[in-house]
Amino acid sequence: MWVELAKNLAKDRSQVVPISLFVAVLCLCLIIGHLLEENRWVNESITAIFMGCIAGTIILALSKGKSSHILTFDEELFFIYLLPPIIFNAGFQVKKKQFFQNFLTIMLFGVVGVFISAFIITSGSRWLFPKLGFVGLNVRDYLAIGTIFSSTDTVCTLQVLHQDETPLLYSLVFGEGVVNDATSVVLFNAVQKIDVTRFSSKTFFRVTGDFLYLFFTSTALGITSGLLTAYVLKTLCFARHSSIREIALMVLMAYLSYLLAELLELSGILTVFFCGILMSHYAWHNVTESSRITTRHVFAMMSFVAETFIFLYVGMDALDIEKWKMSKLNFGTSISIWSTLILLISIGRIAFVFPLSALSNYMNRSHSGRSKITFNQMIVICWAGLMRGAVSIALAFEQFTFYGVTSDPLNATMITITIIVVLFSTVVFGLLTKPLISCLLPHHTISRERSKDLKEDMVLPLLSFEESAATNINRAKDSLSMLIESPVCTIHSYWRRFDDAYMRPFFGGPHNNQSPS
Repeated sequence: MWVELAKNLAKDRSQVVPISLFVAVLCLCLIIGHLLEENRWVNESITAIFMGCIAGTIILALSKGKSSHILTFDEELFFIYLLPPIIFNAGFQVKKKQFFQNFLTIMLFGVVGVFISAFIITSGSRWLFPKLGFVGLNVRDYLAIGTIFSSTDTVCTLQVLHQDETPLLYSLVFGEGVVNDATSVVLFNAVQKIDVTRFSSKTFFRVTGDFLYLFFTSTALGITSGLLTAYVLKTLCFARHSSIREIALMVLMAYLSYLLAELLELSGILTVFFCGILMSHYAWHNVTESSRITTRHVFAMMSFVAETFIFLYVGMDALDIEKWKMSKLNFGTSISIWSTLILLISIGRIAFVFPLSALSNYMNRSHSGRSKITFNQMIVICWAGLMRGAVSIALAFEQFTFYGVTSDPLNATMITITIIVVLFSTVVFGLLTKPLISCLLPHHTISRERSKDLKEDMVLPLLSFEESAATNINRAKDSLSMLIESPVCTIHSYWRRFDDAYMRPFFGGPHNNQSPS
């Protein structure tokens, strides 16, 4: 017994050393990122990647070419511990007014756009890879490649954009980035259920049905979790005894919603994202002022550390000699595969951004208070989605490795290809983001897009039982005409009135637009 105990203690101590080293490198990365804070050309993602490459080179030299890692990446680690705070913070910090005013456009980009992009990348890779000498992948692998490389990373663009100067553009880029990640993961999970031996025309409808089921049930679970948390905080008044409890409850309920979604085989990303939105809209108003400040910074801190952790590991993994040795592709073929994927990603991006932007402008043509997406803004939106990030890496590891390890040359090749695409797109496209935006949206031409308040644009009172039927019928006619002319704004106006009249009194929150974001 004592021998076994000693072995377990020795094993635990052996794990402490690499974790300590990785945390030390993470701290150094944060310090360097702080020193580069005023230079918006190099963001935290690029800094973390460079630091990972430097650390990987040092470890590779010390291990005499055996390994470039301090830790072994486990996709379960990403999906269970690192991804939830990133997505929850995105929902918690989102500017809800801008997000829901542009909700239809964001959903077009984040949902329809992913399907279009995934189709182009899947079709193109299945057609071109064999011609380039890369064979052996099955149908599910190609479908997975389409979803893996449809997941965007808009951090570089968001760090250059100014939310106060370009609220419409910022809202579209931010909103699409979050919805895009959620859609990619949901679509990836739906693809895993496909029986490739019976692939037929009905498969598309089956995938679409699974996607819609996962999308709406996950959203409903997130909304329920957020409302339940708000109601408990409002009813029990935790702050009378300790503000620590109310902060802990918000954190744990958010994490519980994610875990429940995973246990029920739903999308934890969608669940925790909408849970974050509902918590910021209701639960945040039911806690003390000190708790409000604390929650904002705690959620942002956890998200920041998780993202930096991922990109730091990506930099190290780029120097994984074992995967490079395992890959049987020569250097020329590898370059051809990387270039083909970058080209397919670009074509897939262009194929939906410009048509869907034009469609959005057409749908908003009758509403004079809504800003239209200009051609230069379309280019920025298109560019923002060319970069690939943490979700692409995690999905690739889940598809092509087993707990971060693979012995299959094809799978090892796909991991190295994914890492190179992420590195290239993040570093090259990321470094070019600032000059591109400076050229397309010079500061002196940026106008502050002031969207008119819906209360001024639309006076649409709810139907009243206290007034005559004729009056209510006239109101219904006016509402129907406005709904046809400007559906999103009309629905949003009614929602705000319903929210003030029924939801806020029950779940919490003042009758104004105060929010944590």
